Amino acid sequence: MMRGVWLIFALWLIVFATKAQDIQYSQFYANPIYLNPALTGSSGLTRVGVNFRNQWPALDQSFIAYTAYADHFSEKYNSGIGFIVSGARESFTESSTYDLGLSYSYRLRLGENNFLHAGIVGSIYSRDVLFDQVILGTQLDVDKGVIVGQPGDGFEGDSHVKAPDLSSGLFYYDTRFWLGISAYHLLRPQISYLESDSNKLAIKYSAHGGVRFDLAPGRINDFFNNTDQERSLALAFNYKKQGAFSQLDLGAEFYFEPLVLGFWYRGLPTKYNLPNSESLIAVLGLELESGLTIGYSYDFVISKLGTNVSGGAHEISLKYIFAPKNRAKIYSNKLPSFRY
Repeated sequence: MMRGVWLIFALWLIVFATKAQDIQYSQFYANPIYLNPALTGSSGLTRVGVNFRNQWPALDQSFIAYTAYADHFSEKYNSGIGFIVSGARESFTESSTYDLGLSYSYRLRLGENNFLHAGIVGSIYSRDVLFDQVILGTQLDVDKGVIVGQPGDGFEGDSHVKAPDLSSGLFYYDTRFWLGISAYHLLRPQISYLESDSNKLAIKYSAHGGVRFDLAPGRINDFFNNTDQERSLALAFNYKKQGAFSQLDLGAEFYFEPLVLGFWYRGLPTKYNLPNSESLIAVLGLELESGLTIGYSYDFVISKLGTNVSGGAHEISLKYIFAPKNRAKIYSNKLPSFRY
């Protein structure tokens, strides 16, 4: 009985969240343009990447999210250009969202090792739903306990909404510190399927930053000679606010070349003083000299929903930087921030 109650509660949360909030990725630092438009071209070279998230897989209904992006930095123009495709699908309401955007950033040198990036993303935001399964409250005959008509009969709106959108951000970094701010959905695209409703997507604000500490290097034996093994510790945060909802990620990642080991906490009291300790997140990554970086994370749900009921969340990230041998590592380390 209690399991069924939590299942209904979880599905309600999914429906409510897809109406009011963007998808939150645990590996936000591995999803640069989605985090901050100013990170377009932040690798200093040409980069492509994909991210995939499976939320609460133990439930009967699926909740899938993904992004794909590519960007390039031009030293001549101190500029980065790129594009990003993001989407999410939720099977309980048969709804999906898509966002296709073009991004641009400009890098301003403030000192020998101090830089400020400013970026924008122009996009098309769309939402789709299968109204054949929708039953409105006006179709319920409470006295007789029956449904009047068939699912979908009571809806007269458009099952597909589409609108232009705009996002922007700033990102500062030096050899150890980084700090960024971003604002998404500045045009507040319409998200209601009812023509009489003026419900619009709330602006998502984000502040993120951190510091990296270089540790004593180790030695790697590659059968021919010994090379220095980079070792470092990074502490970081990512605060997000969208409408009435807010969330904070705090964590640390150790880099023992070529391995990345991370641990994160997600949670923050809401404006209604309700506890929001959501997850503890474990991260395992592998950064190869070829320019390929692979990341996997798992969310251990610590809210009342629980990991046993929800199944937690699986997330995979892949990134590839096009560069000659060893150059990808050199350029990705220009930003001391979890391999942005």
